[in-house]
Amino acid sequence: MNKFSKSYKVFTVFNTIIMILTLLVCIIPYLHTLAKALNDGYDTMLGGLTIYPRKLTFQNFKVLLSDTSMYSAFLVSVARVIIGTALGILVQFSAAYVLSKERFYGKKAIMLFLIIPTFFSGGTIPTYILYSASGLTNSFLVYILPGLVTYYNILIIKSYISSSVPYSLREAAMIDGAGEVRIMLQIVFPLCKPVIATIALWIAVGQWNNYTDTLYYITKEHLFTLSYKLMQIVQESERLKALIQEAALMGENIATEVKSTPESLVAAQVIVTTIPIIVVYPFLQKYFVKGVTLGAVKS
Repeated sequence: MNKFSKSYKVFTVFNTIIMILTLLVCIIPYLHTLAKALNDGYDTMLGGLTIYPRKLTFQNFKVLLSDTSMYSAFLVSVARVIIGTALGILVQFSAAYVLSKERFYGKKAIMLFLIIPTFFSGGTIPTYILYSASGLTNSFLVYILPGLVTYYNILIIKSYISSSVPYSLREAAMIDGAGEVRIMLQIVFPLCKPVIATIALWIAVGQWNNYTDTLYYITKEHLFTLSYKLMQIVQESERLKALIQEAALMGENIATEVKSTPESLVAAQVIVTTIPIIVVYPFLQKYFVKGVTLGAVKS
């Protein structure tokens, strides 16, 4: 399409409008949350807050960060993200490398075996019984081991290897005397940076945001994650908000007593928990589109 043609100009204008609208849809809710996090808690309860704080304060963040359990939860979340992502990439890339080999007998049977749990699961109770019998309940390993194998990620990596890494390159290395492990780590792995970065981002975000495994399998407070602490605050926010509103209706002047409300604390914690993802994402963005598109071309 000629960039000076009328149709191209119309497409450019239309595309720009769509992108601006998409940007607004994504950024306005975040700005609204940031405004509540930086606004006075009692003033937030009055409603009408948009994308900027009416009464600027850092009290919500002070209250949030004064809770020492938040630091422990943050460290647990960071540890599960780093360990879970590294081991997940190692296991899933190794499986994808093996399944991408052209002369690997039994490959279809293994892929069928891996895909079945993707669509069918035993349910929460059988899973809990399994984890309990395996010693994973109240253990940090419950954050790591169950998520090491994700068939969809394996399929994406396998497709990327098959479409982007010539099999003749691996054969040439094998002729030169390289073993399978060396070929995988020193030849194939460096050529798969886009898809590896993409899968790493998926695993890291999933590990960071997941709170259900803490809810189901963890009762020890020192193993709570940041996302689980957020879930606890969200659950109590409506109840405490109702109590505050009831006190206000009864004529009690609580405006001077209330510095932070559950709603404003939830907003502050949402901002805190999203900062690491926002910081990491720009460094992986250049690999993201290439990794997904090339990985989905050939199965």
